[in-house]
Amino acid sequence: MKFKKLFCGLTALALLMFTGCNIQGGTTTVSSDRIDAAEVLTLNSDADIFQYDGVIYKTNIDWVEELSLTKDVQIGEIKTKNDTNTDFKNEMSNKLPVGTKIFSTKERGDILIVESEGKIKKYLAIVEG
Repeated sequence: MKFKKLFCGLTALALLMFTGCNIQGGTTTVSSDRIDAAEVLTLNSDADIFQYDGVIYKTNIDWVEELSLTKDVQIGEIKTKNDTNTDFKNEMSNKLPVGTKIFSTKERGDILIVESEGKIKKYLAIVEG
C-alpha cells in the first residue's frame, strides 16, 4: 500500500514538472517570429520574394494560387530590386521590377497581390508560428 501511494505521488510530481504547471496561475505567451530573406532564400535560392512592412512575401505556392482573391487597395510598390544578396528592406524585391504595384486582398490579410508586366501574382506572408 505504501508503495502504491509513493508511486502515485511521484507520478503526480513528475507530471507537474513535465507539463510546466504554474501554481501561481501565470499566463503563457505565444509569439510569432518573422522569417527574413536569408532564411527563405537558403531554403529555395530561386524563390520570388519581396519585403513589405517587415514581412517577407513569397509567390508560387500551390494552395495560394488556387485561391480566388479580390484585389483591394494599393498599399505600396516595389522601390528597389536586390538580386545580389539577402539584405532586404521594405518594398524591396529580388525578381519584381521597380514600380510594381502592391495591393491588399479583400479576403485575407496574409496574402498580397502584385501587378507586374500585365500579370497578377499572389504572395503569401512567410512567418514562423
